Amino acid sequence: MDALENKKLVQQIFADSANRSGSTLVDHLADDVSWVITGQWSWSRTFQGRDAVLGLGAHVRSLLADRMRTVAYNFIAEGDTVVVEARGDNVTKAGVRYDNDYCMVFRIENGRIKQIREYNDSALVEKVLGAFPQPAA
Repeated sequence: MDALENKKLVQQIFADSANRSGSTLVDHLADDVSWVITGQWSWSRTFQGRDAVLGLGAHVRSLLADRMRTVAYNFIAEGDTVVVEARGDNVTKAGVRYDNDYCMVFRIENGRIKQIREYNDSALVEKVLGAFPQPAA
């Protein structure tokens, strides 16, 4: 796939999210995908593999009142990389607004998402969603 096709794929992922529908993201995850949440806070880590990424999504969904909605407003594509600026539009089950700002960098190979690198307002995440649960010892 070229940059334009990669950009269209990521645009469809965010169109689904804006409509709280679709499965484009899940349908295009590579088995060995990694989702990197940057920084040095409780959510910072690399979720390695499809199951780990789906687990991250399940955890976030468990905290929200409705399916997550993230609206993208800028896409930049070059080669296998698509950069997206977006803003969330969400409410937690406790009734608290969760409207984070994101910059996400997608790396796509042969129509499959190999990596997502997420930059966000980490203070807002921990304030509204809490610390990421630590694995059982």
